Amino acid sequence: MAHLRSRRRLALAVPVVLSLTASLGFLPGVASAAPLDAPASVTAEGPNLSYVVNTRTDKRTIASVQKAIAKAGGKVVVTYGKIGVIVVHSANPEFGATIRAVRGVQSAGATRTSPLTPAGTTDLGAVDYLTDAEAAEVKAASADIPDAEPLEADQWDLRSIGADKAAKINPGSKKVTVAVIDTGVDDTHPDLAPNFSKSQSANCNGGVADTSEGSWRPYTPQDYHGTHVAGEIAAARNGVGVAGVAPGVKVSSINVTDRTSGLFYAESVVCAFVFAAEKGVEITNNSYYVDPWLYNCVDDPDQKAIVDAVNRAQKYATKKGTLHLASAGNSNHDLASDAILDASSPNDTTPVERTIDPSECLDVPTQLPGIVTVSATGVKNEKSYYSTYGNGVVDIAAPGGDARYQLPDTPSKNGRILSTMPNGEYGFLQGTSMASPHAAGVAALLKSTHPWASPKQLQWLLKAQADKQACPTSYDQNGDGTQDAVCEGSPRVNGFYGFGIVNALKAVKK
Repeated sequence: MAHLRSRRRLALAVPVVLSLTASLGFLPGVASAAPLDAPASVTAEGPNLSYVVNTRTDKRTIASVQKAIAKAGGKVVVTYGKIGVIVVHSANPEFGATIRAVRGVQSAGATRTSPLTPAGTTDLGAVDYLTDAEAAEVKAASADIPDAEPLEADQWDLRSIGADKAAKINPGSKKVTVAVIDTGVDDTHPDLAPNFSKSQSANCNGGVADTSEGSWRPYTPQDYHGTHVAGEIAAARNGVGVAGVAPGVKVSSINVTDRTSGLFYAESVVCAFVFAAEKGVEITNNSYYVDPWLYNCVDDPDQKAIVDAVNRAQKYATKKGTLHLASAGNSNHDLASDAILDASSPNDTTPVERTIDPSECLDVPTQLPGIVTVSATGVKNEKSYYSTYGNGVVDIAAPGGDARYQLPDTPSKNGRILSTMPNGEYGFLQGTSMASPHAAGVAALLKSTHPWASPKQLQWLLKAQADKQACPTSYDQNGDGTQDAVCEGSPRVNGFYGFGIVNALKAVKK
């Protein structure tokens, strides 16, 4: 029944166990005074890697840097001139160091540690699908709930934030779109098709947006994560299966998954944020972290370049009117602490254990300034055992599920979140990956109710409508006498719940 997974790349669904700082002033780098020209010839050859080169945004600088890239043995894949990000492929092992010395380059680095065509594939693991017998029991229970969808009796998460009641007042506006930046969305699912926006969907794998028909869909049924997330946000109330938090808004898909490894690289995420901005998307949901580093340390030139590139892209989208929400992570880490052990990075080759300072090493995109960081709760409104947290870091909390310590009184008694899966199916997942789309759905309801609201205003509305949740007096969930996490802060704002747990019903009341 259960699906075991650690948050290796997605802020993800922790189906049974675990899945996925204060705003940091970024150091994008000072323009180098070094000569513009790169070496005229490149003799060494190494693995073919992808790079992000971040420059000043004037056309003259970008043109000069592009020439230097060619001389250094690089091939430009795409240039995002408005934000000064150039995606490059190069097999020159000295490419990063060489291009960082070029005038006008503010940061540059490899976005991965493995070659562009790594061997093997990534499998997200077995899924806890809703069985036929369970579905029959849930449908029978749902029949006793007025105006409920056939499987809604198992959706404790909707009831816990008043989303079932909110739908009767305002299910959300068709003028609001939430883009799911993820593993792709199966828009043929009967619960998603009514609300899907093809014109705002694409595949950004590799850094270039592909808008051809179906490009946004998951590559295989095992890439189910984005479809599950989309259903949590906007599954239609159409008498078919489940309902989303905002069943009247539009949902789109921006697939950022590497076709071979299944990882989420920086160039793909940069493309996704820019695409969302230029297609008029109001909200993005980001239930992942940018691979291959769980935390990107700004004292490392490669990781600094990743932070810089993704931050430029998300800031560009924010200025264009897009609010971003992201999952806090599934490692039960305290992002406000002095040190964190990261034993999972880089996840595209061989991880090396390291101790990082979370004020200097960021989980991207969730710790970027202006992005709403979402922690996870279970049916008891307590922090889920796996959820990462941090006073001054977490902005808001939302249902993500907890199948270990918080079991609901529902037909399936499953503490995870029930939502849509590829090929018309339904399944249970848990993680901060599931919390973020609940908050994104509430943000969409707020945008529907307050269409004038800017991203900054939406963020404050999201915090204002939340139900305040104080720190628990004890967080010893397994009863062994040891605190499993320490909550710091006030009853109104703290490390476990931020400004509180989202409330969809309050969101639709002006």
